[in-house]
Amino acid sequence: MTLYQVYDTMVGLADLERSEKMAAYMRHQFDFLGIPAPLRRQQEKTAFKAAKQTKTVDWDFIDHCWQSNYREHQYFGIDYLVVMEPFLIAVDLAKIEQLVITKAWWDSVDALSEVVRKLVRRLPALKVEMLRWSLDDNLWLRRVAILHQLLQKEQMDEPLLEEILVNNLGSSEFFINKAIGWTLRDYAKTNPQWVQDFLLRYQTSLAPLTVREASKYL
Repeated sequence: MTLYQVYDTMVGLADLERSEKMAAYMRHQFDFLGIPAPLRRQQEKTAFKAAKQTKTVDWDFIDHCWQSNYREHQYFGIDYLVVMEPFLIAVDLAKIEQLVITKAWWDSVDALSEVVRKLVRRLPALKVEMLRWSLDDNLWLRRVAILHQLLQKEQMDEPLLEEILVNNLGSSEFFINKAIGWTLRDYAKTNPQWVQDFLLRYQTSLAPLTVREASKYL
């Protein structure tokens, strides 16, 4: 099936009872079809196989997903981007930026941060954009700038990590303070001394939530 055929098929898989529970979990921010993730991914599989052969990202399809009232269609667009990430180019980051801030909530934002992480790792010149995002008025862009540093391990750019985190210290936003803590906790598995030093250096500016998360593996 094509991407658009799968998109249409999803509507026929709607489950009203499940959709109400999924909407409630997301604080009724969006309408849901009620399709569980394993079933959605099963439907996507054939279309993605064909899409990868084109080696070209269909941004019209992604826009189509974002125009849908149903959250699963945005998930479909994100799953497609994850698969097609090797074919993204630098100018595509601006398009991802619009996805981050449109119909934004932690579910889409955190999933898109995975795409951004891989793209920036592949194209290091985009690190300057992560610095810009880390100072943006939009909290979701700042969250992606922070979370894109997850799973970097020995490849971590420590000066970049520190600058992005410092740009967001003193925030009262739960989603920012949690993201800082997650990123530090993750990097503590690779370089606990660096994380300990960071917590000590900026202790007066760190939210208690951040410290709790960051200290889990120390």
